[in-house]
Amino acid sequence: YGLGSCLDQSLDQVIWPAVQKENLDGFIFLGDNVYGDSPDGKLYKMKKAYEIQKTKLPKWLMEDKEILAIWDDHDFGLNDGGNNYINKDEAKKIFLNFWDIAEIDPRNSREGLYFKKKKYIDETEIEIIALDTRYFRSKLNGKKNAYRPNIDPKATILGTAQWNWFESSIANTNANIIIVLSSIQVLATDHPYEKWANFPLERSKLIKILSNESQNKTIIVVSGDRHRSGIYQNNHFVEITASSLNKPGSKNQETDPFLINQTFSEINYGILDIQPKQNRITVSIHNQKGQELNSMIINI
Repeated sequence: YGLGSCLDQSLDQVIWPAVQKENLDGFIFLGDNVYGDSPDGKLYKMKKAYEIQKTKLPKWLMEDKEILAIWDDHDFGLNDGGNNYINKDEAKKIFLNFWDIAEIDPRNSREGLYFKKKKYIDETEIEIIALDTRYFRSKLNGKKNAYRPNIDPKATILGTAQWNWFESSIANTNANIIIVLSSIQVLATDHPYEKWANFPLERSKLIKILSNESQNKTIIVVSGDRHRSGIYQNNHFVEITASSLNKPGSKNQETDPFLINQTFSEINYGILDIQPKQNRITVSIHNQKGQELNSMIINI
């Protein structure tokens, strides 16, 4: 799978030729797949953004590859928005329509855009669990780009229904490999922007669940959002952040206790290469020329 996020419809998309050469089975869009948010929360810009993006995404990708997509704030409709955003259901309909989600898909009949998908590679079962970190998320503490931890026990990222679904999905899967998609970073703690660490109790809960499951399964977390990519690791699982496809971040150096090597702020995409017969998964980050910036091999 190719991995990417933060794709501005108003900017050039020079990344796709390199991605095409990877001969991928599919592509996972990790949020901010268009920039359609506006300060008043109205969706006139969102509709236009999708119209433009439809003309820019390559046919070989949209017609020939499996596409999975989650959203983040800029395709949710409000910058750093959460559960109190009044137009979230309308934004959800626009999202489902653009990504051509089938009517029988559960996302059409419940709140939020979380979902799961089973895959088989070399007869090995893989479960992709995609989280919605926007629709149910409580209010952030502090000011933009200087968020402080929200330690209210009632504060949530996933909301009760999604948490119950997630815990049940993890507990009842027969998959040996679980891929968790989260638009915002799970492991990173040091930067002042949006991340699971803004809700320490929620982050601890998620990490505990994933750590327990990692005793007899291989867990990988995939995230976006940051306009810089990186590979992170704790004692139990690896996280790859793939961002941005065409909107590079600031050049400042970033450190984190969980970061392997460094972050890369240039235009980039990620690759998730699952090879059960070789008992390994490779996660890697590539620049717009396809050159590898960083990679890690995970033994299954």
